[in-house]
Amino acid sequence: MGGDCLIEQICRYFQTNSGQYWQYVGQHITLTLVTLAISMMIALPLGYLGSRNKVVANFCVAFAQVLRIIPSLALLFLLIPFIGTGIIPALIALVVLALPPLLVNTILGFNEVSPLYKEVGTALGMNSQQLRRQIEVPLALPYILNGVKLAMVEIIASATLATYIGAGGLGTLIFTGLGLYDMTYVVIGAVSVAILSLLAMTSFDYLIRKVQKHDETNYSI
Repeated sequence: MGGDCLIEQICRYFQTNSGQYWQYVGQHITLTLVTLAISMMIALPLGYLGSRNKVVANFCVAFAQVLRIIPSLALLFLLIPFIGTGIIPALIALVVLALPPLLVNTILGFNEVSPLYKEVGTALGMNSQQLRRQIEVPLALPYILNGVKLAMVEIIASATLATYIGAGGLGTLIFTGLGLYDMTYVVIGAVSVAILSLLAMTSFDYLIRKVQKHDETNYSI
């Protein structure tokens, strides 16, 4: 009976507030994509440098390990005194949370490229830029994409908590529901976040398999 009532309330919400719902979804996706783009611009060059420099690699790994033991919500609240609240502070906090998987997987990806491929490329007359573009990046790409996938799922989940510092998005529904003791909002928000996370994971898993198949076809020795 309670389940039927909840379903009716959810249907009623979409009948009367569908515009508001899609606005929250749009805010959540926009915040996720902007955060991911900024994180990649920072992490990918730094990760590549880390694969070439042990000091940078050790710093990146230590940074990632420290962030992994700090809960997302705790980090957001710790940053409030320094960066305030709103979209920009939320972006900064989410970028910090997204960096560890991107950094670690980028370093791992480039380190996993076999020297044999580089030797073959050098024997064919490739310079360092050609080796990087035609051999290193394609072979490291599955690892990098896995890092992007993990970062994106982290951002989608943490963007829900970022509602606390004025970021908007689907977290607004969840915290509104908690404040009103109305499970309708909580269920709609939580299920929507879960669906976004699932779509991100399955899309990247498919892309990673395609890239790996391409690598096996073109780089088998």
